[in-house]
Amino acid sequence: MIPEEVKQFIGRTDPPIIRHVENGSVRRYAEAVGNDNPLHYDEEYARNTKYGGIVAQPGFWGWPTKTPSSSTGLAEIVGELQAALARGGFPRILDGGISYDFFLPVRAGDIIVTSPKVTGLSEKEGKSGSMIICNFETSYVNQNGDLVAKSYQTFIAR
Repeated sequence: MIPEEVKQFIGRTDPPIIRHVENGSVRRYAEAVGNDNPLHYDEEYARNTKYGGIVAQPGFWGWPTKTPSSSTGLAEIVGELQAALARGGFPRILDGGISYDFFLPVRAGDIIVTSPKVTGLSEKEGKSGSMIICNFETSYVNQNGDLVAKSYQTFIAR
């Protein structure tokens, strides 16, 4: 049975996290993951593509510059939910995966606002006991109000 304290998280949205996408950070991220596509670092090359300038590779949202109460840029709600799960007898958390829907490219100079939301909780019975499946959805919106992506993430608490 899902503890009442945990059920209260369903539908809750975190305060927005603001991220700035800088030209240099787009390049450094691409280098760090071994992506040598000039679309992520060569302004002249990128200007002559359909994008008209440097774009970030999918999944790079820039660096957080304003977060609710965390300097890490992670959602506040995740920590609070983990604490409630632990108090309810589910202290271990396993990352169940993440998927993305991409709608628009993220460009150097963009300001991306993310808003994580708890979309669902369900209980499953496994070989070694009960577990709670926690589902999150995060919207990524640029400074123009355009939805650039959505992510769907799952945590498993045991």
